[in-house]
Amino acid sequence: MPLPDLILDPVNTPGVMAAKLWIRRGSGADPDGERGAHQLLGSSLTRGCGPLDHLALADLVEGCGAGLRCDTHEDGMLISLKCRDTDAAELLPVLGWMLSAPQLRPEQVNLERELSLQALQRQREDPFHLAYDGWRQLAYGTGPYGHDPLGVSDELQVLDAQSLRPLAEQLTCHGSVLALSGTIPTELLSGLEDMPAFQSLQTGQGLNQAAPELDERCANETFTPQPQGAISLHPLATEQVVMMLGRPTRPHGHPDDLALRLLQAHLGVGMSSLLFRRLREDHGVAYDVGVHHPARAAAAPFVLHASSSVERARLSLRLLHQSWQELAERLLNEEDLELARAKFRGQLAHATQTTGQRAERRAQLRALGLDDAHDQRSLEQLKELDAEVLRTTAARCLQTPLLSLCGPKESLHTLAEDWRKLI
Repeated sequence: MPLPDLILDPVNTPGVMAAKLWIRRGSGADPDGERGAHQLLGSSLTRGCGPLDHLALADLVEGCGAGLRCDTHEDGMLISLKCRDTDAAELLPVLGWMLSAPQLRPEQVNLERELSLQALQRQREDPFHLAYDGWRQLAYGTGPYGHDPLGVSDELQVLDAQSLRPLAEQLTCHGSVLALSGTIPTELLSGLEDMPAFQSLQTGQGLNQAAPELDERCANETFTPQPQGAISLHPLATEQVVMMLGRPTRPHGHPDDLALRLLQAHLGVGMSSLLFRRLREDHGVAYDVGVHHPARAAAAPFVLHASSSVERARLSLRLLHQSWQELAERLLNEEDLELARAKFRGQLAHATQTTGQRAERRAQLRALGLDDAHDQRSLEQLKELDAEVLRTTAARCLQTPLLSLCGPKESLHTLAEDWRKLI
């Protein structure tokens, strides 16, 4: 049987190895009426697989002083293992078993479902999550990115082990990437194909070949265009107002993506960023500001966010909108542009400090259909992006922002009226 698409990243570490197995099947592939199914499946994978039940698996991992977890994202599931190199041969087969032979015992699935429902309940008390959830539904509707990976409570409540089995059978049908970083034992690689867990793992083509082309992903947008001035309101008895202003943009690796990442750095990275200086230092109207722009396989969100007191919310909204509009109307000066480049370089460096970070980034790039040299090539292209390129990219990608608000009901109605006047 073919192995996962294998990436090796030897690093001189004191006997530590990180393994990241990326499965191209995330919450964006949740079936209709079963939102939260892949997250529930992912969390259940760590509760028994192959010949190991949940107790035996916990004893094996914890007995080696290792760490094992599975996180579900919109575009995929990420199984993470960190261990000593001397234990790698004993622990690595667990990754294969989790995919090819998950046990999915009813009592363990039910336990994970209850934990997910509790997490969703906590999210309903968080104004930031409520505001972002409203923006996400406004931007993506019922599309793949229209719900939190945890799912929706009413649909999650009816899921059980039987519901997950068809999804588990599909995990090996869409390709996977296994990235190893750190001290990698030579004998481990030579014996990988002989491990029963990986012999039974059918992955088909490697993701570098199976992933759709970026142009095709961009053409097939995952969001529904909204009318100008679209807004989502979420009343909540709280002392603050949370604002999310933005729109879906481009996939990671699209020709416009690098310019958008420089704009993200300019707007929201660090205390020298435009939003921090304008909303906090110059006007003192916001508790927290930032920009959310994750790497996605399709139209990624580009969202400015801020939290403010009720009394200063109206000014905060005007300043957020002003900052958004200026991107397409004004040229960045050379000092701000060079600072954005430096921040982008710093972000890449900080995101690849540990073996786990290095392995995860390599797996993510390959899973998105990008080559291993993507980040280095992005660094080399920075100087080609001048202020005019950033302005035209903003004019092309950052039009018609969508707004989501969470806070006291009376304040939301006033802000909605202000928003209609701004638009």
